[in-house]
Amino acid sequence: MLSYIVVKSFLCLGSDNYFYARMNPNNVSISVIIPTVNEANRIYSLIQFIIKHGGEAVLEVIVVDGESTDDTISEATRAGAMVLKSAIRTRAAQMNLGAREARGSVLYFVHADIILQPTFVDDIGESLHLNFQAGCYRYLFDSDKRILKINAYFTRFRGIMCRGGDQTLFVTKSVFEELSGFDEYYTIMEDYDFIMRLRKKYTFRIISKDVIVSARKYEGNSWFRVQVANLTVFMMFFFKQHPQKMKRVYNMLIRRNELSH
Repeated sequence: MLSYIVVKSFLCLGSDNYFYARMNPNNVSISVIIPTVNEANRIYSLIQFIIKHGGEAVLEVIVVDGESTDDTISEATRAGAMVLKSAIRTRAAQMNLGAREARGSVLYFVHADIILQPTFVDDIGESLHLNFQAGCYRYLFDSDKRILKINAYFTRFRGIMCRGGDQTLFVTKSVFEELSGFDEYYTIMEDYDFIMRLRKKYTFRIISKDVIVSARKYEGNSWFRVQVANLTVFMMFFFKQHPQKMKRVYNMLIRRNELSH
């Protein structure tokens, strides 16, 4: 009976969690980097969540703002973040700026419209202990629509089309610097380019937990329209079309609503 319980616990938790539960390293130092444009309604609660659940492991929360016209900067400052202003309004440039100022041994890139796992420090620490240099979470949408649940299901798989910045991204600072960070040539798809380069040399973990992603993109666009836009840009990316062309096509296909960038 005891053997059955041990084996069942092993299978349910997953082998990674089993070994981590015994080792339990917790000496990670994390810089959380959040690129923003007009995220005043979300940024305060996100930063407070990170500070509350990050504890001493989170050395800093760095918000890199791309010329917001709302109260993003004041809300981020009020919440306790370091705020940097980027003259270039692209995620690649903003995240690179944040990384240059970061003091942590691990960089954790987070979009402003994400609800994180409260265990993110332990999850990242576990991943490092298991010799993963980088990784992400799966995700779920903040929507009950069944079709979005199907979309989210595929984020558990390793294929590059199942990745994206919405899943958040952690990477050791040493690896990030070795890869020269995000390629600022990419004004769109910068996260895919980075992950593809990283996985050629380093291990990459998909943590078996979900972050919650805003479904706001689908508020003014049908599911079909978003899939067509995503697939079109993916194909352009793989055929090495210029990022500005990809961005124009994407913006033409997707109604923007409140989306920032």
